[in-house]
Amino acid sequence: MIGVDTNLLVYAHRADSPFHNRASSLLEQLLNGKARWAIPWPCMHEFISVVTHARIFKQPTPLALALDIVAGFCRQTQLQLLAEDEGYLEQLKSVATTARVQGPMIHDARIAALCLHHGITELWSADRDFSRFPRLKVVNPLLV
Repeated sequence: MIGVDTNLLVYAHRADSPFHNRASSLLEQLLNGKARWAIPWPCMHEFISVVTHARIFKQPTPLALALDIVAGFCRQTQLQLLAEDEGYLEQLKSVATTARVQGPMIHDARIAALCLHHGITELWSADRDFSRFPRLKVVNPLLV
């Protein structure tokens, strides 16, 4: 199952992104396909945070619209939202310890641990920081 990282969600939503067309097309394929796919909840939170941030965008996305977009994702029957549950902490310990992360990098470790915990076979991300977690296959579909 494919997992989707925050940056692809942001690029697909923001028409002012140089990666908008490609990311939007990729997301449409997932939305219109029959295969199961996933988004970690921390990526949903980060999506809302980024697109509504006035220091990032001259015209940030209104909060109500960002929340509506997340609600739309939640209505997708083929989408699995990844959250912490029993056994997750052991996965986080393993991922964070092996990669020797701390501070803000714990956020990426959390996403990697959630993906591994839920059996995600491939995370789509443009973030090279995920290379710190070799057990998780990361693909930048914008370059393919």
